[in-house]
Amino acid sequence: MGILKRIGVIIEAIKFEHTIFALPFAFSGAVLAAKGLPTLGQSFWILLAMVGARNSAMAFNRLVDEPFDAENPRTQNRALPKRAISRNFFIGFIIVSSAVFIFSAWMLNPLTFALSFPGLAWILFYSYTKRFTALSHLVLGFSLSFAPIGAHIAIKGVIEMLPIFLGLGTMFWVAGFDILYACLDYEFDQKARLFSIPGFLGIKKALRVAVLFHVLALFFFIQTGISGGMGEIYFGGVVLVFVFLFVEHAILSPRDLSRINLSFFTMNGMVSIVLFLAILVDVLRR
Repeated sequence: MGILKRIGVIIEAIKFEHTIFALPFAFSGAVLAAKGLPTLGQSFWILLAMVGARNSAMAFNRLVDEPFDAENPRTQNRALPKRAISRNFFIGFIIVSSAVFIFSAWMLNPLTFALSFPGLAWILFYSYTKRFTALSHLVLGFSLSFAPIGAHIAIKGVIEMLPIFLGLGTMFWVAGFDILYACLDYEFDQKARLFSIPGFLGIKKALRVAVLFHVLALFFFIQTGISGGMGEIYFGGVVLVFVFLFVEHAILSPRDLSRINLSFFTMNGMVSIVLFLAILVDVLRR
């Protein structure tokens, strides 16, 4: 198999298209910091840093989870369990992606570069948390909160509260939908002794925790608007986010998770895009 084809296999394995969940939050943080559009150079390095970070984190997750993926009926057809690609190539991909992330951070500013090392360590560490804590969903959410916070730092070179509010909203949003998706592996997680909120509390209570997390996400999105002096366009976007999250939970029940893909992929993709557009238009108008 040629190198381009092997890269294509990895891109499919790590669901590269799901970058859409985090990328709008990164550019939301950049727009808030720049009080408008960042420069093309800043946008390029933020984009490259995001792609490098997510690629390395997802590929690392697939690598360390291979023994579980091989036993889980939902994941048995992934690239590594099927031996469609070697572990060594996966490792090389992780090293290159991590280097791209760190180099991009270096090209932005010294603080972004300094924080890239603990940031990378944290997002790789997440892959092990399912082995010892049901709070792994929050660890994942915290990892994605780096997107708006890191992009804001990339523009301004300092840490401020505004992107932290947006980051907290991102964290609880991600943790909430990760709980929903983990419901699909409820039985396997118990069998494999992996930790998750559904495995710990059961599906019915886990869905309630997901609702709570999304309520907290909305609270911090509102706090972002208040802290940033946002106007009616932004808060109109938050109302739409509320609608998407409401639908996301309304179409699921403990007895029927058949529409989880609609909830997970469609609704969540709309949340991140709508919030970014609301921030962008509101900031540009002011």
